Amino acid sequence: MGGSQQQERDTVIVGWTVYAPADQPGMPPRTTDKARIRGVDCEITGEPGDWGRSPFTGTRGVIQFAADRVTG
Repeated sequence: MGGSQQQERDTVIVGWTVYAPADQPGMPPRTTDKARIRGVDCEITGEPGDWGRSPFTGTRGVIQFAADRVTG
């Protein structure tokens, strides 16, 4: 099997690690949420990580999460 039939069955996963400000609306995201990254709708994968506050400055850290787009 090959050609167009094979191409229709190929799965491509594009993944991003996202670092978002913790004070953004909707932070932290849930695994049931979706995110728009660079104009592409993605699914949140895994649990988000909260970097908390800096022990030196008290500055609020970011929320880190993974997002994937699956096609094919």
